[in-house]
Amino acid sequence: MSNQDTFADRLETAAKAKQALLDRARAKDPTKDPEFVARQEARAAAARAREERETDRRNAEIERRNAQRAEREAARVKAAADREAEKVAQAALVAQRAKSSLREQIELLAVQKATRDARYAARKARKK
Repeated sequence: MSNQDTFADRLETAAKAKQALLDRARAKDPTKDPEFVARQEARAAAARAREERETDRRNAEIERRNAQRAEREAARVKAAADREAEKVAQAALVAQRAKSSLREQIELLAVQKATRDARYAARKARKK
């Protein structure tokens, strides 16, 4: 560069250099390269496969959670049924004891009446 270059000359040189860079970049455009297209397609296929695996993983996790929820619900229902069965068994036992106790009370009353009747009969017999 000489000292006599004007500002306009420097602008023109810079524009030409910039244009040369753009021309070289366009010549090397990767979208025109067949290998580039193949790589892009491979990347897209890998991304689709990855997305599908992720979706499958998410669905499997959802199914696992639903299965756990169903197991917990089944266990809760079974526990409630067991508690209810225990209550019924307890009530039956109480009823059995009450019957047994009632039978014992009736027998006791019958024995007491028989004793009273025997005393009454003995008293009557003494009076005669």
